[in-house]
Amino acid sequence: MSSWIEVVPEAALVEARAFNEKLEKILATIPSIHTLDPKQVRAARRDGKGIFPPPVFSPAATDLEIKTRGGAIKLRIVRPPGEPKGVYLHLHGGGWTLGAHDMQDVQLIETAKATGLVVASVDYRLGPEHPFPAGIDDCEDAARWLVLEGAEALAAPARFAIGGESAGAHLAALTLLRLPRNAFYAANLVYGAYDMSQTPSQRLWGDRNLVLSGPIVDFFAECVLPKMPMEERRSPAYSPLFADLANLPPALFTVGLLDPLIDDTLFMEARWRAAGNSTTLRVWPEAVHGFNSFPIEIGKMSNRDQHEFLASRLA
Repeated sequence: MSSWIEVVPEAALVEARAFNEKLEKILATIPSIHTLDPKQVRAARRDGKGIFPPPVFSPAATDLEIKTRGGAIKLRIVRPPGEPKGVYLHLHGGGWTLGAHDMQDVQLIETAKATGLVVASVDYRLGPEHPFPAGIDDCEDAARWLVLEGAEALAAPARFAIGGESAGAHLAALTLLRLPRNAFYAANLVYGAYDMSQTPSQRLWGDRNLVLSGPIVDFFAECVLPKMPMEERRSPAYSPLFADLANLPPALFTVGLLDPLIDDTLFMEARWRAAGNSTTLRVWPEAVHGFNSFPIEIGKMSNRDQHEFLASRLA
């Protein structure tokens, strides 16, 4: 196996292959999400239906409403045991169309415990009801609030990291580009989409559905950039791959080999590094899009790796 792909125990690879086979069979028996009303999919996921583990709404997580220049925004707050070491601003995934700030409490709690960071997940507006720039405006406003007021409000040191999964990683990268370049000490960018005009791996993926498919990728992009020509989607305002990436924080880039967005991570990590920034690249074999949301060993390994990255960069 190539040296740039993570070395994983054979048992974890066997487990991942079996999981992928089962997942693909299940997805073949149900309507693809791009054929459904997003409101219907959101409600189903909140009720614990679908391919992802049912959400757990933990009493350890609370909502905080903050006032920003764009209006009120909710943050899902999880505190670590003991004295916090900083704050991790988390942006959830879901193709800019699905997901919510309060639907990954277990993940947020694990992150807070492992890193010592207060975790704050942003309730940003979703498409198609709210196309761009609504969602990224909310993320920027939440980040500016954090930098200016968040340390005092959250009773934490003014050490801030940012990150997210899929659409959340894309929004995290755009948020960093909108703020002063020294605002965050680290970026945790997990299988993000960084070229809204589509990288080769997106364009060549086809109809195979392993959480994402070609039609699903097209659908999500259309929800937030409706009727926008592909060339216009390459604007750095939407596609951070085409932005000036100088003076950005150290970043961990994570992706699976079986992800239609793999080129996005490979290209973005290379550009981030070429701009003079520190990067770490993790490419996980037999890993599909969203793999670390599932109860399989390869996903747990990746989550531990992300926690170690966030914690180590505090030193």
